[in-house]
Amino acid sequence: VQLVESGGGLVQAGGSLRLSCAASGFTFKDYAIGWFRQAPGQGREGVSCISSSDGTAYYADSVKGRFTISVDNAKNMVYLQMNALKTEDTAVYYCTAVSSGRCTVVRLGLWYGMDYRGKGTRVTVSS
Repeated sequence: VQLVESGGGLVQAGGSLRLSCAASGFTFKDYAIGWFRQAPGQGREGVSCISSSDGTAYYADSVKGRFTISVDNAKNMVYLQMNALKTEDTAVYYCTAVSSGRCTVVRLGLWYGMDYRGKGTRVTVSS
């Protein structure tokens, strides 16, 4: 099983980035796919998730209206489009998957409740 993130980098505040997550080794469409992030010196936060059970998306209040999650089941890819980035979005972003197919675990920020986790991609937003 692999979840491989890409697309991180350095961007100025107000800019955009699109993170990608390539999944392999499991039945992708049966899982909920979520993004966590960990800012320097802070704990992990569940940022966004898309549910395979009903296709609904979850966004943390801190990113609602700025981030959009999408999935390409044919390619086993998940994307996180991040717009209007703020310095407080600076973090390592992790792609995760949970077999329940629901985003509850992400919404509750339960990192160890996820079945699979990637190694992360770093996003740095400068002022």
